[in-house]
Amino acid sequence: MELELAFIPSPSRGVIHLGPIPLRGYAFCIIIGVFVAVWLGSRRWVARGGQKTTVADIAVWAVPFGLVGGRLYHVITSYELYFGEGKDWVNAFKIWEGGLGIWGAIALGALGAWIACRRRGIPLPAYADAVAPGIAFAQAIGRWGNWFNQELYGRATDLPWALKIDSAHRPADSLDAATYHPTFLYESLWCVGVALLVIWADRRFKLGHGRAFALYVAAYTVGRFWIEYLRVDDAHHVLGLRLNDWTSILVFAAAVVYMVVSAKLRPGREEVVEPAALAPAGASAKDTDPDAKDADAKGADAEDADEKAADGDGEKTGAGEAEPDTDEEDGAAVPVEAEAKPAKNL
Repeated sequence: MELELAFIPSPSRGVIHLGPIPLRGYAFCIIIGVFVAVWLGSRRWVARGGQKTTVADIAVWAVPFGLVGGRLYHVITSYELYFGEGKDWVNAFKIWEGGLGIWGAIALGALGAWIACRRRGIPLPAYADAVAPGIAFAQAIGRWGNWFNQELYGRATDLPWALKIDSAHRPADSLDAATYHPTFLYESLWCVGVALLVIWADRRFKLGHGRAFALYVAAYTVGRFWIEYLRVDDAHHVLGLRLNDWTSILVFAAAVVYMVVSAKLRPGREEVVEPAALAPAGASAKDTDPDAKDADAKGADAEDADEKAADGDGEKTGAGEAEPDTDEEDGAAVPVEAEAKPAKNL
């Protein structure tokens, strides 16, 4: 009797319909990942001296930008899936069917975060350091969306932790193979390790000025390189390597250079990450806005000048007041007592 090999099963379907509303596993993984990133990022931001709601407020900008960037990167680098003979370009907008490039998501998400940080007077590198581990955890959760869609798996294998793929989702050149490397699981576990590494390094070395985020980027690209090498989905190749492998190499080099240069130019960590958090409770916007303070000071000076002008400069005596008598020897003013007058009988 032949024993059946152990394997990781794939979901029979990636969507459940609640009446007319489709509940997609891929979307749920993305949403849960975002909540985890915001929650952990908020805790780290408050620990650095920021306000509780800041990370969530900035995420309102960063997340939509990131989703658009991730989709753009995927569509641009896999344009043959959506454009050309027999293809429907409308499918390029069906983000729920999968297809988000982390490179585009981070790049455009950083743009959205920069806009929001600038509006609040917050340094982007400090914010990036706070959210870096959360982003890694979000990626770890989001990769399970690929499991629901039975996509982005690796080469065929009979390892005990192999992933079973339905025939409808298998590569055309290996329809007879049922189990493949679960690259989604490899990347998910790697991202958890990256998050823990950044948290440990940040506590140990007090990373600042964007270096915790750069460490996350460098560590992630190392894992992405070898995991990408295992994948069998269609991809563009340059000099024998997949496009994402080259992207990993370039991004890794940029992250390492940034850490080295940043450590020399700006050693240590930011002492203040959010000036508004230092304002006393109940302070108004004018109390924390230097421009408003200057305007108030100028207004107060103008009011004082107007009052002095109305009072005749506040130093001259009134027209009906007598000048005080002075001592003829030294010129000092000597008060003259008023002549006593008899009281009137009432």
